[in-house]
Amino acid sequence: MSVETKKGFIIQELKKNGCRITSQRQLLIDIILQDECSCCKEIYYRAAKHDPTIGMATVYRLVKTLEEAGL
Repeated sequence: MSVETKKGFIIQELKKNGCRITSQRQLLIDIILQDECSCCKEIYYRAAKHDPTIGMATVYRLVKTLEEAGL
């Protein structure tokens, strides 16, 4: 399955669960799908390079949401 297909599936599932798909969430999903990060802090540091307004709490909330949705 390609990265774009995975991203589309994740976004579809998040929408089903009532989540808004913000640009920050899309950025985090892209970073997570690169499979280079082993923890939330690494995801945060990579995301902050692209969007300095992103917060650590945003990363933790998205990861928790993905886990709860089984993604």
